[in-house]
Amino acid sequence: MKYIVYAIKSQVDGRIYVGFSSDVEKRLKEHNSGKTKSTKGFCPWFMIFKEEIPDRIEARQKEKYYKSGIGKEKLKNMVS
Repeated sequence: MKYIVYAIKSQVDGRIYVGFSSDVEKRLKEHNSGKTKSTKGFCPWFMIFKEEIPDRIEARQKEKYYKSGIGKEKLKNMVS
């Protein structure tokens, strides 16, 4: 099964959320419908980054990287 590491940005305050999923479109809808506790107060969200990863372990490692300080800076630089 393939996974997608993704980053979404809040239209409310510009914060960036990073996650991974096997169905990223469904996951974005969940974020925007308020079903995700950590993102429901900052809807709407839009996709700023997607990267396809072949397995779950590697996807989790990439997610951790993009959640780190250096990874977040890389995402911010992509957007600006």
